[in-house]
Amino acid sequence: MTKTYAVIGDPIDHSLSPAIHNAAFTFLGMDCTYIAYRIPKGELADGIESLRLINIAGFNVTIPHKVEMMKFLDDADNDCKTIGATNTVDNKNGKFKGYNTDMDGFLEPIKQRNLICADSNVLLIGAGGAARAIVAAFAKEKAHKIIIANRTRERGEELVKFATKLGMDSEYTDLTSAGNIAGQFKFIVNATMIGMKNCSSPISTRNINKDCTVYDIVYMPVDTELLEQSKKQGATIIYGWEMLLAQAMRSFEIWTKRKAPYEAMKLTLLGRF
Repeated sequence: MTKTYAVIGDPIDHSLSPAIHNAAFTFLGMDCTYIAYRIPKGELADGIESLRLINIAGFNVTIPHKVEMMKFLDDADNDCKTIGATNTVDNKNGKFKGYNTDMDGFLEPIKQRNLICADSNVLLIGAGGAARAIVAAFAKEKAHKIIIANRTRERGEELVKFATKLGMDSEYTDLTSAGNIAGQFKFIVNATMIGMKNCSSPISTRNINKDCTVYDIVYMPVDTELLEQSKKQGATIIYGWEMLLAQAMRSFEIWTKRKAPYEAMKLTLLGRF
């Protein structure tokens, strides 16, 4: 019998997950399919009920449901509990277990480049759900200090508290100041959607230098303005699609207990840009 997997969220029509996962299933000759299922904000309870009814094998969770989905889980892994959000759910005999692959997905491209996070200083732009997972990732890797730059101070301060609770030295700054001090950080991470909708960078890049690693979690366009300009300044850059791919592989392995076919998934993903 065909196993069905899905990604839930709203909007969902731009999602690249169906293409990536279906390519993996085809490559390995598995009788599985992966669909995009739009569940509008405020309708999650009904949406989850319908997924239970069709006996969904597993699903990914994206904006705006990552935090609210926690209420509908029967069990959750430690990363989920730490971050307070889930993006991958596995159905084991009718029981929904939540995982958060944002953390490992984020760290994978850093590890592939043999970059060391321990004792480093980090500038994180943004304070949404993805930013929480990134803070948790740097805390896990024993980064020294994390500066949160955000448009609204209140959200930024909340994330500072979260980072402090995880044992990291942390403080808030505004986006203008962030650009002025950017050159002092080993890692500069954009966790906002700026760059996706327009061609500007969330901070000024003029002080970014060859000692910085600049990581943008926006994956469309591949070369955001932030990455484009940072490259010109000699920085090491990490693309958003690398995190997307690492997350997808981790979800695939949670569901199927099989090694994800990296090349097949990567070629499909890059072919979509």
